[in-house]
Amino acid sequence: MKQVNKFITAALLFVGLVSQAQDSNNPWSVAVGTNAVDTRVSASRGGLSLLDKQFSQTFDAKENWNFLPSVTYLSLTKYVGDGFSFGVTGSANKISKVVNFDPTSSNADPRGMVVSNPGDITFFGVDGIIRYSFQEMIKSKSFEPSAHIGGGYTFFGDASAGTVNGGLGLTYWFTEGIGIFFQSTYKHSYDDTRAINVDVPGYMQHAAGITFKFGGKDTDGDGIYDKNDVCPEVAGLLEFKGCPDTDKDGIQDSADSCPEVAGLAEFNGCPDTDGDGIIDAEDACVDVKGTKMMKGCPDADGDGVADKADNCPSVKGAKENAGCPWPDTDGDSVLDKDDKCPTVAGTVANNGCPEVTEEAMKKLNEYGKIILFNSGKASFQKQALPILQAMAAILKEYPTAIFSLEGHTDNTGSDALNQKLSEERAAAVKNFLIENGIDASRLSSKGFGESMPVESNKTAKGKANNRRVEVKLVK
Repeated sequence: MKQVNKFITAALLFVGLVSQAQDSNNPWSVAVGTNAVDTRVSASRGGLSLLDKQFSQTFDAKENWNFLPSVTYLSLTKYVGDGFSFGVTGSANKISKVVNFDPTSSNADPRGMVVSNPGDITFFGVDGIIRYSFQEMIKSKSFEPSAHIGGGYTFFGDASAGTVNGGLGLTYWFTEGIGIFFQSTYKHSYDDTRAINVDVPGYMQHAAGITFKFGGKDTDGDGIYDKNDVCPEVAGLLEFKGCPDTDKDGIQDSADSCPEVAGLAEFNGCPDTDGDGIIDAEDACVDVKGTKMMKGCPDADGDGVADKADNCPSVKGAKENAGCPWPDTDGDSVLDKDDKCPTVAGTVANNGCPEVTEEAMKKLNEYGKIILFNSGKASFQKQALPILQAMAAILKEYPTAIFSLEGHTDNTGSDALNQKLSEERAAAVKNFLIENGIDASRLSSKGFGESMPVESNKTAKGKANNRRVEVKLVK
């Protein structure tokens, strides 16, 4: 059984690769899916006279179905015309439920049917089929009801027998060539004695799965079947009934003045390579989009100076400056020639340099409060370095501003010692900033010792807040 499943799965993959959108020109159809076998229909041994009744009951008793949840059904058919198709089908299953008529059994249902397990015997069926499609009759592109008849041979455990078949089916086509199908077939066995592994009972077989149509002839491979292709030996387009548009410009070759080069309809298929509305034959700059004023050559920045004469072709400038703008590098509306800070955006009032904001001063002084020095010294603790670097980054944003660094201590120790320590700490901060890129002319430092506390020195918190370096803006 595993080998059969592998074979059918491989067939499904193959068909999935070769199938394409189809129409009635495609004669071949492959279907793969699963099947269920039900022997109830022949259990009463009433012959064909009871078929209608049993057929109607078979869907009411699905617990009688023998079903494997895998790919167990394969069909190959060929359309021969007028709605008729001929083909072969193969199916596999495992029979664990056989229905017999025994009204005397205590296990019988109200109709006298008894379900037994014959021992999970194997089932194989090979059938020939003649199918008639009602699709043209109902004028539907999606739904295809059908009826079929045929005959086949069934292997039922150790037994085998021929059958005469008939049934109904329905296919729903998602595309012209791919659909899902459902069908039910009654297979009548003339060797039905209900003896397992000796004969084959008549049975209903239900199948469902995916179906594919393929095989239409398209000589030039353009997706248009030869039957509808005006140019069947030359790949073409559907809108031109299969005839070519070599340059793919939407203009059929027969109406294209330049069939080998993509062009525009307004130029009879000839190109305007740069798309500037000037045909190549009249364009002085064929490969670069330009303007009519420049005879097809570009003025990229639109400053009235043609790019070939523009020293700054991508930046709008002044004609008197050879098409280049008077520079304002930092974009602060102060031209570089008048800007004291040409690379940093500033204000006109400050000659192009940025004015120090209150927020920046607040941030600098917040940093000054948390600079950690070694106890009684002007050297920094390791944790202070990121804070000092952050202060340097802020000062670099204001390259012309001048600052004063003022050191303060708590009241621990003598006045003279605290005065000296505050001066040394303020100087240490200044030197660090200079070493990290701040011009020395912009910085000064001084100390105030313990003379200017911001909180009481009676608490540890107050003392910590009094040990600080304040930053003042000089100008």
